[in-house]
Amino acid sequence: MNSNQPHTLPPEYFDEVYRANADPWSFETSPYEQAKYADTVAALAKTLYESAFEVGCSLGVLTQLLAARCCHLLAVDVAEAPLERARQRCAYLPQVEFQQMMLPAEFPVSRTFDLVVLSEVGYYWSAPDLAQIADQLVAALRPGGHLLLVHWTPPVHDYPLTGDEVHQHFLNKTTTDGPLEHLHGHRAAQYRLDLLARR
Repeated sequence: MNSNQPHTLPPEYFDEVYRANADPWSFETSPYEQAKYADTVAALAKTLYESAFEVGCSLGVLTQLLAARCCHLLAVDVAEAPLERARQRCAYLPQVEFQQMMLPAEFPVSRTFDLVVLSEVGYYWSAPDLAQIADQLVAALRPGGHLLLVHWTPPVHDYPLTGDEVHQHFLNKTTTDGPLEHLHGHRAAQYRLDLLARR
Protein backbone atom coordinates (compact mmCIF):
# COMPACT_ATOMS: atom_id res chain seq x y z
CA MET A 1 0.00 0.00 0.00
CA ASN A 2 1.09 3.57 -0.65
CA SER A 3 2.40 4.75 2.71
CA ASN A 4 2.13 8.40 1.69
CA GLN A 5 -1.62 8.65 2.23
CA PRO A 6 -3.51 5.81 3.95
CA HIS A 7 -7.02 7.34 3.97
CA THR A 8 -9.80 7.37 1.39
CA LEU A 9 -9.83 10.72 -0.40
CA PRO A 10 -12.84 12.73 0.87
CA PRO A 11 -15.48 14.41 -1.32
CA GLU A 12 -13.90 17.78 -0.52
CA TYR A 13 -10.72 16.70 -2.33
CA PHE A 14 -12.68 16.27 -5.56
CA ASP A 15 -14.75 19.42 -5.01
CA GLU A 16 -11.49 21.39 -4.83
CA VAL A 17 -10.04 19.67 -7.89
CA TYR A 18 -13.13 20.47 -10.00
CA ARG A 19 -13.32 24.01 -8.62
CA ALA A 20 -9.80 24.62 -9.90
CA ASN A 21 -10.39 22.99 -13.31
CA ALA A 22 -13.65 21.87 -14.94
CA ASP A 23 -11.83 18.98 -16.66
CA PRO A 24 -8.86 18.32 -14.34
CA TRP A 25 -7.80 15.04 -15.97
CA SER A 26 -8.48 16.18 -19.56
CA PHE A 27 -11.12 13.49 -20.03
CA GLU A 28 -12.63 15.43 -22.93
CA THR A 29 -9.46 16.25 -24.85
CA SER A 30 -6.60 13.88 -23.98
CA PRO A 31 -5.52 11.39 -26.70
CA TYR A 32 -4.52 9.04 -23.85
CA GLU A 33 -8.08 9.12 -22.48
CA GLN A 34 -9.65 8.66 -25.93
CA ALA A 35 -7.48 5.61 -26.65
CA LYS A 36 -8.15 4.16 -23.19
CA TYR A 37 -11.92 4.67 -23.55
CA ALA A 38 -11.89 2.90 -26.92
CA ASP A 39 -9.92 0.04 -25.34
CA THR A 40 -12.38 -0.08 -22.42
CA VAL A 41 -15.47 -0.36 -24.62
CA ALA A 42 -13.74 -2.89 -26.90
CA ALA A 43 -13.04 -5.09 -23.84
CA LEU A 44 -16.75 -5.56 -23.10
CA ALA A 45 -17.56 -9.19 -23.82
CA LYS A 46 -21.26 -8.70 -24.57
CA THR A 47 -22.94 -6.53 -27.21
CA LEU A 48 -25.64 -5.39 -24.79
CA TYR A 49 -25.94 -5.38 -20.99
CA GLU A 50 -29.32 -5.20 -19.29
CA SER A 51 -28.26 -3.26 -16.20
CA ALA A 52 -24.87 -1.59 -15.69
CA PHE A 53 -23.21 0.37 -12.86
CA GLU A 54 -20.39 2.84 -13.50
CA VAL A 55 -18.56 3.94 -10.36
CA GLY A 56 -16.89 7.35 -10.59
CA CYS A 57 -18.35 8.64 -13.84
CA SER A 58 -16.91 12.17 -13.56
CA LEU A 59 -17.86 14.26 -16.63
CA GLY A 60 -19.64 11.34 -18.30
CA VAL A 61 -17.29 10.94 -21.26
CA LEU A 62 -16.94 7.18 -20.77
CA THR A 63 -20.59 7.01 -19.64
CA GLN A 64 -21.67 8.27 -23.05
CA LEU A 65 -19.74 5.47 -24.76
CA LEU A 66 -20.92 2.77 -22.34
CA ALA A 67 -24.56 3.81 -22.78
CA ALA A 68 -24.61 2.43 -26.32
CA ARG A 69 -24.03 -1.03 -24.83
CA CYS A 70 -26.51 -0.80 -21.93
CA CYS A 71 -30.29 -1.00 -21.59
CA HIS A 72 -29.92 0.87 -18.29
CA LEU A 73 -26.80 2.49 -16.83
CA LEU A 74 -26.52 3.87 -13.31
CA ALA A 75 -23.54 6.26 -13.23
CA VAL A 76 -22.42 7.72 -9.90
CA ASP A 77 -19.82 10.17 -8.69
CA VAL A 78 -18.89 11.66 -5.34
CA ALA A 79 -18.76 15.27 -6.64
CA GLU A 80 -21.71 17.31 -7.90
CA ALA A 81 -19.84 19.60 -10.35
CA PRO A 82 -18.81 16.86 -12.80
CA LEU A 83 -22.24 15.22 -12.46
CA GLU A 84 -23.85 18.40 -13.78
CA ARG A 85 -21.62 18.23 -16.86
CA ALA A 86 -22.31 14.51 -17.23
CA ARG A 87 -26.08 15.06 -17.09
CA GLN A 88 -25.83 17.67 -19.84
CA ARG A 89 -23.59 15.46 -21.98
CA CYS A 90 -25.92 12.46 -21.70
CA ALA A 91 -29.26 14.31 -21.66
CA TYR A 92 -30.24 12.64 -24.94
CA LEU A 93 -29.65 9.14 -23.48
CA PRO A 94 -32.81 8.05 -21.58
CA GLN A 95 -31.16 4.81 -20.41
CA VAL A 96 -28.60 6.70 -18.27
CA GLU A 97 -29.35 7.59 -14.64
CA PHE A 98 -26.95 9.75 -12.61
CA GLN A 99 -26.66 9.87 -8.81
CA GLN A 100 -24.29 11.53 -6.37
CA MET A 101 -23.02 8.73 -4.19
CA MET A 102 -20.02 7.95 -1.97
CA LEU A 103 -19.05 4.31 -1.66
CA PRO A 104 -18.91 2.31 0.57
CA ALA A 105 -21.21 4.31 2.91
CA GLU A 106 -23.77 4.77 0.13
CA PHE A 107 -24.52 1.89 -2.23
CA PRO A 108 -27.52 0.95 -4.40
CA VAL A 109 -28.21 -2.13 -2.27
CA SER A 110 -31.58 -2.96 -3.82
CA ARG A 111 -30.11 -3.34 -7.32
CA THR A 112 -28.18 -6.00 -9.20
CA PHE A 113 -26.12 -5.57 -12.35
CA ASP A 114 -24.77 -7.66 -15.19
CA LEU A 115 -21.96 -5.11 -15.74
CA VAL A 116 -19.93 -3.08 -13.24
CA VAL A 117 -17.29 -0.66 -14.55
CA LEU A 118 -14.61 0.54 -12.13
CA SER A 119 -12.39 2.87 -14.15
CA GLU A 120 -9.75 5.16 -12.64
CA VAL A 121 -11.40 5.28 -9.21
CA GLY A 122 -10.25 2.33 -7.07
CA TYR A 123 -6.99 3.93 -5.93
CA TYR A 124 -8.86 6.80 -4.24
CA TRP A 125 -10.02 4.43 -1.50
CA SER A 126 -8.12 3.13 1.50
CA ALA A 127 -7.40 -0.60 1.56
CA PRO A 128 -10.22 -1.30 4.10
CA ASP A 129 -12.72 0.74 2.07
CA LEU A 130 -11.67 -0.98 -1.16
CA ALA A 131 -12.19 -4.37 0.52
CA GLN A 132 -15.70 -3.37 1.61
CA ILE A 133 -16.58 -1.90 -1.80
CA ALA A 134 -15.24 -4.96 -3.61
CA ASP A 135 -17.53 -7.16 -1.51
CA GLN A 136 -20.48 -4.85 -2.25
CA LEU A 137 -19.79 -4.91 -5.99
CA VAL A 138 -19.38 -8.69 -6.14
CA ALA A 139 -22.62 -9.15 -4.18
CA ALA A 140 -24.46 -6.82 -6.60
CA LEU A 141 -23.11 -8.63 -9.66
CA ARG A 142 -25.49 -11.17 -11.18
CA PRO A 143 -24.16 -14.70 -11.86
CA GLY A 144 -22.27 -14.49 -15.15
CA GLY A 145 -22.13 -10.69 -14.87
CA HIS A 146 -18.95 -8.82 -15.83
CA LEU A 147 -16.69 -6.58 -13.76
CA LEU A 148 -14.41 -4.35 -15.85
CA LEU A 149 -11.41 -2.74 -14.12
CA VAL A 150 -9.27 -0.04 -15.78
CA HIS A 151 -6.65 1.93 -13.83
CA TRP A 152 -3.62 4.16 -14.29
CA THR A 153 -0.58 2.21 -13.10
CA PRO A 154 2.13 4.79 -12.19
CA PRO A 155 2.02 5.65 -8.46
CA VAL A 156 0.45 8.99 -7.46
CA HIS A 157 1.62 10.57 -4.22
CA ASP A 158 -1.89 11.71 -3.19
CA TYR A 159 -3.60 8.34 -3.67
CA PRO A 160 -3.88 5.64 -0.97
CA LEU A 161 -3.44 2.75 -3.45
CA THR A 162 -1.88 2.06 -6.84
CA GLY A 163 -3.80 0.74 -9.83
CA ASP A 164 -1.97 -2.57 -9.52
CA GLU A 165 -3.02 -2.94 -5.87
CA VAL A 166 -6.64 -2.32 -6.82
CA HIS A 167 -6.59 -4.96 -9.57
CA GLN A 168 -4.73 -7.46 -7.40
CA HIS A 169 -7.39 -7.16 -4.72
CA PHE A 170 -10.05 -8.29 -7.20
CA LEU A 171 -7.79 -10.89 -8.80
CA ASN A 172 -7.35 -12.43 -5.33
CA LYS A 173 -11.06 -13.33 -5.59
CA THR A 174 -10.42 -15.50 -8.69
CA THR A 175 -8.98 -18.46 -6.80
CA THR A 176 -10.65 -21.85 -7.35
CA ASP A 177 -13.20 -21.25 -4.60
CA GLY A 178 -13.47 -17.49 -5.17
CA PRO A 179 -16.57 -15.66 -6.46
CA LEU A 180 -14.89 -14.30 -9.60
CA GLU A 181 -13.09 -15.67 -12.65
CA HIS A 182 -10.61 -13.76 -14.79
CA LEU A 183 -11.69 -13.59 -18.43
CA HIS A 184 -8.87 -11.49 -19.87
CA GLY A 185 -6.55 -8.60 -19.17
CA HIS A 186 -3.70 -6.59 -20.59
CA ARG A 187 -1.35 -3.72 -19.87
CA ALA A 188 -0.88 -0.58 -21.90
CA ALA A 189 2.00 1.83 -21.32
CA GLN A 190 0.31 3.63 -18.41
CA TYR A 191 -2.79 1.66 -17.50
CA ARG A 192 -4.04 -1.89 -17.10
CA LEU A 193 -7.36 -3.50 -17.90
CA ASP A 194 -8.92 -6.66 -16.45
CA LEU A 195 -12.30 -8.22 -17.19
CA LEU A 196 -13.72 -10.57 -14.56
CA ALA A 197 -16.99 -12.49 -14.30
CA ARG A 198 -19.17 -13.55 -11.38
CA ARG A 199 -19.22 -17.32 -11.04
